[in-house]
Amino acid sequence: MEIKEIKIEDLRPEEFIKQKIKEISSVVGDGLAVNALSGGVDSSAVTMLGHKALGERLKTYFIENGLMREGEPQKIVSLFKELGVPVEIVDAKKEFFNALKGITDPEEKREAITQTFYKDVFGRLVKESGAKYLLQGTNYTDVEETVAGVKRQHNILEQVGIDTQKQYGYKVIEPIIQLRKSAVREIAKALGLPEEIYKRPPFPGPALSARVIGEVTPERVETVRKATKIVEEELSGTGAFQYLAILHQDRVTGVRGGRRDFGLQIEVRCWESKDALVGTPTKLSYDILDKLAARMTQEVPGVVSVTYNITRKPPSTIEAV
Repeated sequence: MEIKEIKIEDLRPEEFIKQKIKEISSVVGDGLAVNALSGGVDSSAVTMLGHKALGERLKTYFIENGLMREGEPQKIVSLFKELGVPVEIVDAKKEFFNALKGITDPEEKREAITQTFYKDVFGRLVKESGAKYLLQGTNYTDVEETVAGVKRQHNILEQVGIDTQKQYGYKVIEPIIQLRKSAVREIAKALGLPEEIYKRPPFPGPALSARVIGEVTPERVETVRKATKIVEEELSGTGAFQYLAILHQDRVTGVRGGRRDFGLQIEVRCWESKDALVGTPTKLSYDILDKLAARMTQEVPGVVSVTYNITRKPPSTIEAV
């Protein structure tokens, strides 16, 4: 399936919004649709498009997979309630961690996330609600990286030959699939979403599992969750495209109180980019890096080493997994 990109310089936000509302209404007709809201700019923009097109015939869910930022489900539900969009939290932590148990290969992790999300969780929600459609925030870069073989984005389905109707029991609607992140931000702003949403740094579909090298367990996710909170607090004022913390697999030797502390290593990444296709590490000051290291080793249990990635994309990628 060929998808034609709408470049940001050619984007007319109000026209785009009207067109997508009309398309969603036409496809769904008098039926119901369900929607996956994660709180990122992509899924938030699609939520608002679906809400404007379908009103109460859109059932919006926040899937609590145990892999999100600290306090994220409650924060996003509260924010969208203020916007007039009811959101139901679905507790699926057990399902996701069971699916990820024992897996260390990055592609196998993504496949486990995909099957759990689309087949197990949303397959069940679709049957319970009677909906025949799922709205989701796939963007152009997601498709491009998957087709090019860089990494399989968990939300890429029809583009790699998956018949969602046959495998999962519903059709997928992807209103922003022609847009890159910068263009999606313009749509989100035009839809009336607050700045804290449309200016949010990107967050991966597989959530914090994409930031754990090695097996994904509740304990390891909690470590990277605490590290993520520190990174976002310290780097939110940099204006960077994206910033994140990664938990490495091997333990490293550290020293506390004059004794060896065989502990954890956190890698910090901070990127300058416009479209996520290419990226340059932000030239952070030593004072900022020093503060990050101090907070990580003092506030995140077990961390004895903090590193900063200085490799461009390519050959690196923005996310590690």
